[in-house]
Amino acid sequence: YILLNKPIDYVTTVKDQFNRESVLDLVKVKERIVPVGRLDMYTSGALILTNDGDFVYQVTHPKHEIDKTYTVTIKGIVTEQDVELLKNGVKIEDYTTKPAKVKILKTDLEKNSSRLEITIHEGKNRQIRKMCETVGYPVLALHRSKISGIGVKDLPLGKWRFLSKQEVERILR
Repeated sequence: YILLNKPIDYVTTVKDQFNRESVLDLVKVKERIVPVGRLDMYTSGALILTNDGDFVYQVTHPKHEIDKTYTVTIKGIVTEQDVELLKNGVKIEDYTTKPAKVKILKTDLEKNSSRLEITIHEGKNRQIRKMCETVGYPVLALHRSKISGIGVKDLPLGKWRFLSKQEVERILR
């Protein structure tokens, strides 16, 4: 069970048809491992890799409601009204997102940007980006800071470490 702080420009896949750099290029271990869930190429942050198929199912299936926390920088000054929309769920394509935890971390009038912390337990394709765009804020930067409360703050980008037994148990709880 490995926690990687994924840099941008790496794909979250075992085999890439375009020969782009993969997260597996960053983690050199003897065992065959797979990413647990996905982060798009332009998103950095917490990603777990493992060789345990049951663990992959537990973490990725929405019924298990594993929290994933993101720091998102958006263009524009976010309003409390839009934060409420995000908290309550927004309609994206053919579904409405489940309620999210949303906190405004910073607004920068000079740069016309805001930074939010958003915690979800779904993980639909590009969900955070789509949520923000739906309420009128294009995403400038996206970073997954934590999975089930286990963060990458002290782990440099591109580096990884093994999860402790307690961390694995915490995720599965």
